[in-house]
Amino acid sequence: MDDSEALLSIGTFARRVGLTPSALRFYDDCGVLRPARVDGVTGYRRYGAGQVARAVRLRQLREAGLPLVDVAVVLDGPEDAAHGVLRAHLERMRRNEAEARALVERLLPEAPEGAGPCRAWARARIGGAELASAVRQVAPAAATGKARERHPVLGHVLLELSAGEVRWVATDRYRLAVRVLRPTEFEGGPRRVLIGAEAARGLAEWAVRQRTVELDCAGDEAEVRLRSGTDVREVPDGCAAGRGGGAEAAAFPDYRLMLEGLEAGRHRLIVGREALRDAVAGRARVVSLSVSGGGTGGGEDAEGGRGECVVSRETAPGETAGVSRETAPGAPAEQTLTVSDGGREPVRLRLIAEGSGLRIAFDPAVLLPALEAGVGPDVLLEVASVERPVVVRSADQGSFTTLVMPVRRSGTED
Repeated sequence: MDDSEALLSIGTFARRVGLTPSALRFYDDCGVLRPARVDGVTGYRRYGAGQVARAVRLRQLREAGLPLVDVAVVLDGPEDAAHGVLRAHLERMRRNEAEARALVERLLPEAPEGAGPCRAWARARIGGAELASAVRQVAPAAATGKARERHPVLGHVLLELSAGEVRWVATDRYRLAVRVLRPTEFEGGPRRVLIGAEAARGLAEWAVRQRTVELDCAGDEAEVRLRSGTDVREVPDGCAAGRGGGAEAAAFPDYRLMLEGLEAGRHRLIVGREALRDAVAGRARVVSLSVSGGGTGGGEDAEGGRGECVVSRETAPGETAGVSRETAPGAPAEQTLTVSDGGREPVRLRLIAEGSGLRIAFDPAVLLPALEAGVGPDVLLEVASVERPVVVRSADQGSFTTLVMPVRRSGTED
């Protein structure tokens, strides 16, 4: 048997190790599980039987909630470092357990009895918690304040039922959030309805307490109803518009065109989501993200310049666990993401990065909600250039995508 016969297709390998093909592609991008061979013509990935044990261990670590930067340490680092990472993660899980239990208990009150059914042109059955999480992830991207006054349509969330999918979309022109749900039952459609962001949040607060929810969109009016048993919730009068994809819904930006027009990312940054969120939170100025390390000296950044070598400070008590230890200039170093704004002390985080050195800036008021809306321990930033929208997503939820627009660096934030 030759080498090609001994290799497994990505689908066969995925079934054997309990991962999805999309997860295997993501882990290839991150460099934690490379295929044994990639066809130079078709791009098809092939895996060897000897990679099964590593893939299963990777899956187990991810199921335990371990961030990718820590997974790499457990899989490839020294034994004492691997033990330290696992012990630290266990302590974090114990600290979070009481908070998680209290939160679940608050979300399980008995649902009140309500009204009866209504006729609908489009109907979908979805888990209540899943629907609520989609709204909570997307609604923060809707416009508020003066932006909403100038563009009232952007103060709404777009609800779209089409081709067996339910999509929630919001944008304020500086960020775009899209969540795709695949209901267990679907009929009718297509339907497009705009719902005021606050009204959508109200529906989410009710839906999270329901096991399953039927989502109905009326045929002759911009009417949305959510039903669980005999309990029904409706969008308040004046908070919905659309009439089956009419003028109001048509005025909403073409988000599909925006997604299709994205360029391939030259840079991929994988970093702990909560660590990056905490590093950005509380900063009022433009926030600069700079990547360095992984070799000697700086690399060419996305603007054609040279990235500076970072000298990291040693982690101090109370600081984020992702801060790297001291590294001498010019020496081989692990990859580091420096978060700075020219005011507060910079924070340096461990990360996995592809592409040469990068320096890019964001408005923290735009980047922070995208990080808070994410799911799982890691966040992936795909950067085509410092002047194009940046894709923010997670390895654990491919159905949620956020685009965040970077800003021009002022030169004082580093």
